[in-house]
Amino acid sequence: MSTGSERVLAAIEEYAASVLDSMGIELVEVQYRREGHGWVVRLYIDREEGVTIDDCAAVSREISTWLDVEDLIEHAYHLEVSSPGLERPLKKVKDFERFAGRKARVKLRVPLNEQKVFIGIIDRVDEENVVLDVDGKPMSLLFDNIAKARLLL
Repeated sequence: MSTGSERVLAAIEEYAASVLDSMGIELVEVQYRREGHGWVVRLYIDREEGVTIDDCAAVSREISTWLDVEDLIEHAYHLEVSSPGLERPLKKVKDFERFAGRKARVKLRVPLNEQKVFIGIIDRVDEENVVLDVDGKPMSLLFDNIAKARLLL
């Protein structure tokens, strides 16, 4: 991603996180990239009780107005706002805490015991580790070593 794109993404993330927090909505992820039909700004939002179409519409209106005023993006783009879905990404310590007891797939940056991908139940979390129950065995994974993680059905 170019530095211009990174600057736009950072600005959107900063603004959206603060506005959504005041709406009681969590910003899960922001994407800004070129796809087959052109440029897309995509926000994934969530809340404890789940998001509604009205939540998505309200966030879309708020972000769209802000993007128009700030004029950060010089070309045409599509704005999409949606739920992260049932297999939502887990990015922060609080995500793992929130979904303790649920099944997750975790991919590491650096292998642990010659393995990079672990699938198990989120057992417990602290500031440095996520402990997964993998087939009855606890696997302690350093949070800083997690490249990607998501819930599984």
